[in-house]
Amino acid sequence: MDQDINVLALVKGSERYVFLYNDEHRTEILRTLGRYASDSELSFSWYDAAVLSQKIRRGAQMENIPILQRRNIPIPSENQAEF
Repeated sequence: MDQDINVLALVKGSERYVFLYNDEHRTEILRTLGRYASDSELSFSWYDAAVLSQKIRRGAQMENIPILQRRNIPIPSENQAEF
């Protein structure tokens, strides 16, 4: 079984929030961010949840872009010769 694990971390003062998830559980991690934000005993805010959710969604979008384009490396067209 070959699955990548995504790591998302937030440091707030002396507190550390570290989330590990795979792509199949993206929806669950988004729900977890909401639960943490609604927990008044945590310093984790709705702003934190929004920022981290955006990072998760951007990561999902990046998966659909070929790796060469992600790194801003031009992809040769069919008309260009390869050396």
